[in-house]
Amino acid sequence: MHHERKLSSTEIFRGRVFRVTEDQVLLENNKQASREVVHHNGGVCVAALDQDDNLLFVRQFRYALGEEVLELPAGKREKGEDPELCGIRELEEETGLKADNWQLLSRVMYPTVGYCSEIIHIYLAEGLHPTQQHLDEDEFLDVEKIPFHTALDMVLRDEIPDAKTQLAILKIHALRNPN
Repeated sequence: MHHERKLSSTEIFRGRVFRVTEDQVLLENNKQASREVVHHNGGVCVAALDQDDNLLFVRQFRYALGEEVLELPAGKREKGEDPELCGIRELEEETGLKADNWQLLSRVMYPTVGYCSEIIHIYLAEGLHPTQQHLDEDEFLDVEKIPFHTALDMVLRDEIPDAKTQLAILKIHALRNPN
């Protein structure tokens, strides 16, 4: 098995969402190398399907990309937070909905393996009923319903570039069509 052993670690940034370290590692050829690592508590993505087979999406401006992005409801986990409880919280906060049925679609999704420790858990939520939306003070988004088959076509046409959203939609499609 390939491996690298951490020799030292220096924190070079600490923010609200993540921290960054510069680590010195010993490679398997006994040479040393430097690795910059973004440490993130991870997140949860929720594919919420209503009784008419519509997926609930959020459309929001993503500053790092400089554009508005259509994606499934999602959010970051607090340190040690149960992923399903995070999904329940995020679905209600962003869409004003609760779900009676939760199914884990993906226990582990690594969005950026080269430099980030983030892990995203993906859930399917069904049996939706309205509650109250609770957006964060700095969060502005629109909730949109899109028929599942249309969302699948949008993924296949590269009209939904968000990786966690693509994976959730493709996984649901694969589970529905096992052959």
